[in-house]
Amino acid sequence: MNEVLLRSLTPSVLGILVRRGADFAAAEDAVQDALVEAVRVWPDDPPRDPKGWLVTVAWRRFLDATRADTARRRREDLVDEEPAPGPAPATDDTLQLYFLCAHPSLTPSSAVALTLRAVGGLTTRQIAQAYLVPEATMAQRISRAKRTVSGVRFDQPGDVATVLRVLYLVFNEGYSGDVDLAAEAIRLARQVAGVIDHPEVSGLLALMLLHHARRAARTAPDGSLVPLAEQDRGRWDTALIAEGVTILQLALARDRLGEFQAQAAIAALHADAPAAEETDWVQIVEWYDELVALTDSPVVRLNRAVAVGEADGPRAGLAALAALDDSLPRHTAVAAYLHERDGDPSTAARLYAEAAHKAPNLAERDHLTRQAARLNTLRSA
Repeated sequence: MNEVLLRSLTPSVLGILVRRGADFAAAEDAVQDALVEAVRVWPDDPPRDPKGWLVTVAWRRFLDATRADTARRRREDLVDEEPAPGPAPATDDTLQLYFLCAHPSLTPSSAVALTLRAVGGLTTRQIAQAYLVPEATMAQRISRAKRTVSGVRFDQPGDVATVLRVLYLVFNEGYSGDVDLAAEAIRLARQVAGVIDHPEVSGLLALMLLHHARRAARTAPDGSLVPLAEQDRGRWDTALIAEGVTILQLALARDRLGEFQAQAAIAALHADAPAAEETDWVQIVEWYDELVALTDSPVVRLNRAVAVGEADGPRAGLAALAALDDSLPRHTAVAAYLHERDGDPSTAARLYAEAAHKAPNLAERDHLTRQAARLNTLRSA
């Protein structure tokens, strides 16, 4: 059975139930039940109309739940309204579902969880495994999110930027459990690109593709991180790079620059360099200047300091870094790198060790610890 096809039908099926009168929370539960039934039945008895099959089964599950509810009058009205079996309506409510799942009233973690379940078609167990939390905890998070948005009108205009931020959060989780969240985020971004014509949607999709293209080269066989400059570029996925660059060029041609397009442009410049030493750092600094103008983000300024250090020398990078708050994540690691580039291994080793204690995950901590040990070994040799 094609699980990707099954999940791709989830938003349209859910949208149909909501338009028929089901409230969002009950409709989403019914669709999940239908997906489970499809996994059980389809391998031996595949339907001619998968979407229509899911709509029929989900609607019946919803009606079964409604019959068990105490609101008898509304229940009977809905039963009377049950449509005759037939092809599923062609109305596509995918974008409205994205807006609902990324509603501003939700926390980022809740928006991500609800998006993965209601639009992505993942089970609560799969989402819990991906985020390394107990299934009961994730179930509570999703239930709270559904209650939060239950009063939001389904046809209410939403914010594309919020949807894109949620998808980028999903993408950055990468791979864990039995779900590849980076690949899932790309699939969902393609879905959004298919229902809305917006250059920032294209920018995000291009950015994801360009980052994902480097995935195989990011870790060594022992699981340790491989910095961009040291990656085997022969292991980069050239097809993904070509697709990402094409999508980005079409978006930039529309002259409506946004932060995801600018980030994708930086990623494209890295992808375009045959070797690390051939990277066009001057252009990268210019794109970071665009990003600073768009976002005024301290994290962007931090990354810009690294680029300045490559384009104009480590002392210029350190000068740019000095203007930033040293409590920023990765500030100490950047300072260590620039001091090493500036020929000060003693300071760099101390800062690498300090940065290792602040690292947000084990892989990054181990990498920084190795950098400190490498410099200390060189100094004592």
